[in-house]
Amino acid sequence: MQKRLGRQTVVLERPGVILSHAAVGGKQEGEGPLAAYFDHLWGDSFFGEKTWEKAESAMQKTALSKALEKATLSPEDLDYILAGDLLNQCIGTSFGLRDFGIPFYGLYGACSTMGESMALGSLLISGGIAQKVGAMTSSHFCTAERQYRMPVPYGNQRTPTAQWTATASGCLILGAEGEGTRITTVTCGKIVDKGITDVNNMGAAMAPAAYDTLAAHFAATGTGPQDYDLVITGDLGMLGHQIVTDLFARDGVDMSQNYQDCGMLLYDIQKQDMHAGASGCGCAASVLCGYLLREMAEGKWHKVLFAPTGALLSPTSSFQGESIPAICHAVTLEA
Repeated sequence: MQKRLGRQTVVLERPGVILSHAAVGGKQEGEGPLAAYFDHLWGDSFFGEKTWEKAESAMQKTALSKALEKATLSPEDLDYILAGDLLNQCIGTSFGLRDFGIPFYGLYGACSTMGESMALGSLLISGGIAQKVGAMTSSHFCTAERQYRMPVPYGNQRTPTAQWTATASGCLILGAEGEGTRITTVTCGKIVDKGITDVNNMGAAMAPAAYDTLAAHFAATGTGPQDYDLVITGDLGMLGHQIVTDLFARDGVDMSQNYQDCGMLLYDIQKQDMHAGASGCGCAASVLCGYLLREMAEGKWHKVLFAPTGALLSPTSSFQGESIPAICHAVTLEA
């Protein structure tokens, strides 16, 4: 049986183990400080395809294939794959996975999708429903700009609060048995909306959701940031990271010692001119499936709270003047 702590957190009695993980990226990711942690990097944005959307599907194909290869598994060995992306109808994922023949649940949690897929996959495994599950997501700078803001050829200026959508994908394979990092708790986020309407300020829109989920997790488990080697959110960037730090400071909780954000790690923000940092589903996914899990395996961290965040907007809602709802899902990783 699982142990529920409050409304949002579940302690997994049979934690899923991460059997393998893979990260792929593009040119900007290859020029960043985490380049050595990627399994595959392309030198352009097309990945051998004719369109950017097909390129995003190619990234997911490659990430899944690499993860399966590293675990010595075939697509037939997976009971389910849980995946999604930022595009309408999740076409990056559905077209990328259509030839694998794996039972598929498509997810949309925006940039929180990696956390959502890991949480749901862990619950399937801990509940005895599945033995092996894939969790995956991706984003692409050019596809996201075309959908949410302005097409890249338009050449519009980016505001100081803007973040650079990662051209990257991350995939991991969870198993009921095996050796490796385990997912021991999951905390499901709630939708939080503080009235931010600026689509170029995702950090401010998503930070309250990160605070809400992390605070719920700490309260339910009786822990604080000091009980983790690393607490890391997804894609808040420099501004959102500071907002979360400030919100916890008001509660008397010091987040300054071991709190990081994937959006601040993927790129060299100054040298690569990334303004407020990185964003996109592929940011948190590739930082996790490349850098974090490899460093955990090598003993740098033993207990990590991974909490990617997502902005649940669409172009239609933005055009209609709606504010930006956000969500954050958290999982505890223990080596």
